[in-house]
Amino acid sequence: MLERLEIEIFLTLAEELHFGRTAERLLITTGRVSQVIKKLERRIGGPLFERNSRSVRLTPIGRQLAADLVPLVAAMETALRRAADASRGVTGELRVAFLGEWTAPGLLRAVGLFGERHPHCRVDVREVQLSNSRASLVDGSIDVLLASFPFDGMACGPALLRERRVLAVAAGHPLADEEQVSVEVLAEHPVVQYPAVTSAGFKRDRTPDRTPSGRPVPKGPVGGSFSEMLTLVAMGRGVLPVGEHSRQYYPRPDVAYVPLQDAQPIERGLVWREGNSTERVREFVRAATDATGSP
Repeated sequence: MLERLEIEIFLTLAEELHFGRTAERLLITTGRVSQVIKKLERRIGGPLFERNSRSVRLTPIGRQLAADLVPLVAAMETALRRAADASRGVTGELRVAFLGEWTAPGLLRAVGLFGERHPHCRVDVREVQLSNSRASLVDGSIDVLLASFPFDGMACGPALLRERRVLAVAAGHPLADEEQVSVEVLAEHPVVQYPAVTSAGFKRDRTPDRTPSGRPVPKGPVGGSFSEMLTLVAMGRGVLPVGEHSRQYYPRPDVAYVPLQDAQPIERGLVWREGNSTERVREFVRAATDATGSP
């Protein structure tokens, strides 16, 4: 079993490829670095580094060991951080965001309950757009996002909000006066498309390539934002399946919303980066579930 110091010295030397800089980073002597590496090499039975008076390089064995150890060390550090969070309780700062105006009230209820349960954790609330929602999770600008499912490549909590689907059409469109329509009408009209940054799973759910019966759905123009997509609808460039709350939050005299009688409801919930599953995030998901009465 490798000791923590042995792992730290080996990985630091594998990164620095210099005994002196490794010693400086770890606040130990160069002799101690050399001693630990030689001990590891004897245990393994082969050289980990090729070294001479001018350079230090990893051997194939050394590269393999480094590649195997890096994720293990990261997992250990995550486990220790989670344990420390648990021992201190939920503190620090949590950055949460919403995508779509009508989701904000639900998010604020979750923030209120979370604040009651964890008064020592500050919650920062912000809005993101279609263009930067995923990037904000990936780069760590936000910790948790209330968004529409499916949200590919992220950890997801339970569905917190549900709404019927309706079809956005231009006010003068032939379907505008219908009481309700079938999803099958998508095969008869171009469908406005979401921007490229949205995930493949989300696009399949919102703007499918085929109707339930297998008829191809013609693709309309791509919009850069939800408001821009509705403008394309108003211009008669295509139709767009949306949630029924669009009636309230995006009312427009040039757009009509027609119920889709046979469509599954849209579901929304919290998403976050799997590697960011901290105690703060888990407690916020729990608070949001309780605040909305979700199962």
